[in-house]
Amino acid sequence: MAKKQFKAESKKLLDLMINSIYTNREIFLRELISNCSDAIDKRHYMSLTDSSLSAEFKIELKPDSAARTLTITDNGCGMTRAEMEENLGTIAKSGTLEFKEKQNTAESLIGQFGVGFYSSFMVADKVTVISRKVGETVANKWESGGADGYTVTQCERENAGTEIILHLKPDDEDCAYGDFTDEFTLTRLVKKYSDYIRYPIVLADKTLNSMTPLWRKKKSEVKKEEYDGFYRDKFFDYLEPAHVMTAQVEGNINYSMLLFVPQKAPFDYYTRDYKKGLSLYSGGVLIMEQCSDLLPDELGFIKGLIDSPDISLNISRELLQKDRQLKAIAVSLEKKIRSELKKWLQADREGYEKMFREFGNSLKMGAYNNFGAKKDEFKDLLLFESSENKLASFSEYVSRMKEGQENIYYASGTSADAIKALPQVEVFLEKGYEILCLKDSIDEFVVKMIESYDGKKFVSVADKNAAEVSDEQKAELEKKADDYSKQIAKMKELLGKKVKDVRLTARLKSAAACLTSDSEISLEMERVLKAMPGSEGISAARVLELNPDHPAILKLSKLSESDEKFADYTLALYNAALLQENLPVDDSAALAALLVKLL
Repeated sequence: MAKKQFKAESKKLLDLMINSIYTNREIFLRELISNCSDAIDKRHYMSLTDSSLSAEFKIELKPDSAARTLTITDNGCGMTRAEMEENLGTIAKSGTLEFKEKQNTAESLIGQFGVGFYSSFMVADKVTVISRKVGETVANKWESGGADGYTVTQCERENAGTEIILHLKPDDEDCAYGDFTDEFTLTRLVKKYSDYIRYPIVLADKTLNSMTPLWRKKKSEVKKEEYDGFYRDKFFDYLEPAHVMTAQVEGNINYSMLLFVPQKAPFDYYTRDYKKGLSLYSGGVLIMEQCSDLLPDELGFIKGLIDSPDISLNISRELLQKDRQLKAIAVSLEKKIRSELKKWLQADREGYEKMFREFGNSLKMGAYNNFGAKKDEFKDLLLFESSENKLASFSEYVSRMKEGQENIYYASGTSADAIKALPQVEVFLEKGYEILCLKDSIDEFVVKMIESYDGKKFVSVADKNAAEVSDEQKAELEKKADDYSKQIAKMKELLGKKVKDVRLTARLKSAAACLTSDSEISLEMERVLKAMPGSEGISAARVLELNPDHPAILKLSKLSESDEKFADYTLALYNAALLQENLPVDDSAALAALLVKLL
């Protein structure tokens, strides 16, 4: 029989299919199994009104290593000769190539064009399809060696359904095609891509797929051990997950989710090498192992999967079209995850705190990124260590505020103990005020971005207006400032560009001096920024504040400004203030020599 030719555009598309669109040869099996499942779905639907069409539905794999063939068989609805011509003889439909050229990308060919069958030519140099339509007595055989054309002949087939025989290509340096007759390889591919096809996939009388996805079961029906095992197997973690989140979301976009929070951050989590993403399924068929578009960076620690019937796939099912369905799922999913995290915080505080110690900085970035665009969505998920020696949320801090306290006070440093030892903190602790201890590099940037919570402003204890000073104290401080004016002027001269100003303060109790900033960049922010590349010229406007009632300041005030000891004491006070803030001194050798000299 003479070969029939594919349409001109179909020949071009077939070449494109084999050489360009599919980048992963092994997905051919997923495509063919999905087609088999669709055919069985159609027959199953027909059997609802015609019981004679009912059958024990299944998909069979029959490898033959000697003949180098792989046969995939289903007992679905089958095809007539005309349907074979339409479905197999014409790739896609007229106008598809023109559409592709207008889009200028292979990724623009939508899955509805139905070309997944042709992925079989990536692994086979000849494909034979034998099919008998339900209700028909005649079967037909379609056969093709690729773009050179195809034949359709009448043949015999005992039962309705379709049989696809792949004559595998010779092995080459790019691929050992014979591996696709190996039972272990076929089992692995079925488990990877088609584990949740609803019909049994059988190889040598053994069912390879589990059929019922764990995420489609009610959480109450699934044992903890099942979730733990699924997580460890799918995401290669030796630890069980810290938390499991499941949901069936229905509405404008429909999807199921099964998500896990790991106990520990991966070793590369806070590096550029880390790859976030969820496994993406469509009707139980794996589409992408790691779809990064589903998660924002701040929730990148979440592992798991999404299964949606609403996803528009591109021609290969291998790459996703950047369409509104995917974006809608991502938006909905982010809201759902935040909601689940908030429930976790309320229901299991200990477990949530463990998670936050691992991934809290990511959640903080959620409040900070994009100029705080999502700060209101993330602020109630954040915890900070406080002077009460425990983690506190903003709502908890506000609920514990002293009567008359107007602000949420915070201080920055390398540790909670170091922060509580800061001279600026002492007066607030004496008043019984709780202090948020910001010890991570991102913390102060976050609270400055959030600005306020429940009508209470975030105020640094180092802010010049933070201390609650009475009018009487202000008047007394102004009088002392007049008395100390000559000494202050001389200290400013001696320190030069090291400080923007020197002034007296009422904020200090037992300390002689402290450093603060008169700019938006605090001392802690300066330390963080200077650790980054390209930070030259960034600095806080340092102010040396003096406690006029401290013995050291009183002693300094009795010295002549021209006295050498005045200069020595000034430098000593300044360097002591630097060390209190965990800032580097300008010259450690000179400081050591100065201390020896003063002794």
